[in-house]
Amino acid sequence: MNKYVWETADEIDLALAERAKKIRKRRGISQEELSKRCGVSFGSIKRFETTGKISLISLTKIAMELDCTDDIKNMFTKAVYRDIQEVINGNK
Repeated sequence: MNKYVWETADEIDLALAERAKKIRKRRGISQEELSKRCGVSFGSIKRFETTGKISLISLTKIAMELDCTDDIKNMFTKAVYRDIQEVINGNK
């Protein structure tokens, strides 16, 4: 059974960026300060917060600085098996 996703990849990326931006602002950190703290360029942070586009390594660095590392580490860990064939393939 296929699960339908009603959001585009761009919409999901933008929502993720918006959540990161809210955490940054809640902690009183400017984009420039976040850039200095995590070693991601200011331009990359600005682009991420406006477009949702960023490299995985930069996203991980931002997550580490915002103390959200577990969210990154737990990606893909809760994927449920869709059918018995996936169970069989997963045990090979």
